[in-house]
Amino acid sequence: MTYTYKPKGVCPNNISFDIEGDKVTNIKFSGGCNGNLKAISKLVDGMTIDEIEKKLKGNTCGFKDTSCADQLALAVREAYEKENS
Repeated sequence: MTYTYKPKGVCPNNISFDIEGDKVTNIKFSGGCNGNLKAISKLVDGMTIDEIEKKLKGNTCGFKDTSCADQLALAVREAYEKENS
């Protein structure tokens, strides 16, 4: 199923992705640092929710308390919890 998440405190306007079971694929950021976000998307494609959280949750960007990577980790967990509640 495809999900769209509106990140908070970062440059991208939206993050979209698919979840099949606990695996995340087809990650796309709309806005933000295009090259870096494409790289993050490719690196975590096919990972589980837990793997993404372990690698990305809590990462910060400059003076911000969050980052695009952190927002992705929050997004996939939120979508997974909604799907499985």
